[in-house]
Amino acid sequence: MMKDKTGANAGQVLLIGAGPGDPELLTRGALRAMQRADVVVYDRLVSPEIMGLVPEDVLRIDVGKAPGDHKLTQEETNTLLIDLARRGMRVARLKGGDPLIFGRGSEEAAELHKAGVAFEYLPGITSAQGAAAATGVPLTHRGLATGVRYVTGHRAKDAPLNLDWASLSNEDTTLVVYMGAMNIADITSKLIRHGMASSLPVMAVSAATTPRQKQVFSDLGHIAETVGASDLDAPLLFVIGHVVTLNPVAAQQLASGTKDDAKAVAYG
Repeated sequence: MMKDKTGANAGQVLLIGAGPGDPELLTRGALRAMQRADVVVYDRLVSPEIMGLVPEDVLRIDVGKAPGDHKLTQEETNTLLIDLARRGMRVARLKGGDPLIFGRGSEEAAELHKAGVAFEYLPGITSAQGAAAATGVPLTHRGLATGVRYVTGHRAKDAPLNLDWASLSNEDTTLVVYMGAMNIADITSKLIRHGMASSLPVMAVSAATTPRQKQVFSDLGHIAETVGASDLDAPLLFVIGHVVTLNPVAAQQLASGTKDDAKAVAYG
């Protein structure tokens, strides 16, 4: 067995994107790594359907973070991954979506590299792509959106969002906001203040691609109110832009002026 720079038996950490939740969207490489692992370290955004693919005899460690409820700090998770690998274990580090898109995969990789622990990335379909496919709301569309931008709607330790609001308030692109439920009222008010039309269509979606998927449609000026009146569970993903009108339910609701109907969708 290989040794790491400390002389300990060297394991490996695979930083794996578990995708948006539907097992059919998991890559073959990710599935193979999960099923060959000695231990699976997973986040709360990894769906129960994905976790159901992990063999029963594989050790599972939940390090999920929810607002105000962190089972382990990020620093403790980093230390855990290093310790497991130094014990010679094959570690599958499962993250919802893709580990390199708001998944802290690169932060963990940096600590593993510093500790001399071997690691590898296995990318996954990110939540925005899954939501687009599951709802029929494309992220780009000729004549409606020339590009797409991803931003996070939440900062560590509830720090203020210091985003480039003027740059983001471009109606020619689609804006996707990850983990934005808590701050959506502040986000929308800043976008409107910097020139984005309050009538711009918005979709909020929860648990995209899973049987628990739900979404609501509204406009930028009302989406915070619409979400507040809905039964969508956090974390929420918001898609802001003209592309939202390509969903027929959204087009009908926005045309008729109704913006507050939550629509549950069973995926599959």
